[in-house]
Amino acid sequence: MAHYELSTPVTEEQIRQLRINDTVTLQTTLFGIRDATQIHMFDRGRKTRFDLRGHAVIHTAPNVRKVEPSPEFPAGYQQICIGTTTSDRMERFTRPLMTEYGVRMIVGKGGMREGSQEAFKELGGVYLAIIGGTAALETTWIEQIEDVDLDDLNPESLWKFKIRNFGPLLVAMDSHGGSLYTAVKQNTADQRAAVLASLGVAKA
Repeated sequence: MAHYELSTPVTEEQIRQLRINDTVTLQTTLFGIRDATQIHMFDRGRKTRFDLRGHAVIHTAPNVRKVEPSPEFPAGYQQICIGTTTSDRMERFTRPLMTEYGVRMIVGKGGMREGSQEAFKELGGVYLAIIGGTAALETTWIEQIEDVDLDDLNPESLWKFKIRNFGPLLVAMDSHGGSLYTAVKQNTADQRAAVLASLGVAKA
């Protein structure tokens, strides 16, 4: 296990160094994205003016306050609470995020499935897991909302966050086919089988 400090954007080479159980702290920029954002981008043909190549996206729909634009709030939004939502329902967007926009890292909670695992392996990406219920802490890692696009979808706009010391985050799926979620699932199945065998119960 190793810890990495990564300033975005990153290269494929940097991503290929990461292995499951490593930790990562992100610096510079993080993009917030959610269900509606991606439905509009990939199902309805909308494009973003943001360059996402080599960047990380986080599954979120932040709680924000509309304010007058200023040097402190350049996008006209003040962050109130920025937490992370469950990633699984956005499974089908992993590959197009990587192939069409060059995204390298997805930050979320709960993990993703085999399709994402294959995309990470083939294209060079990782899933960085964050613990649920830590929205208050995550918000302190975001210095400001620098910009916003597709804002008619608010709060599921495409957000550009300026970040500092965002993490540590756990590498839960890597670019070598590794997945903590697959490992946990297999370990659970093995333990269940062992318990049933000890009780003389046939495997269901």
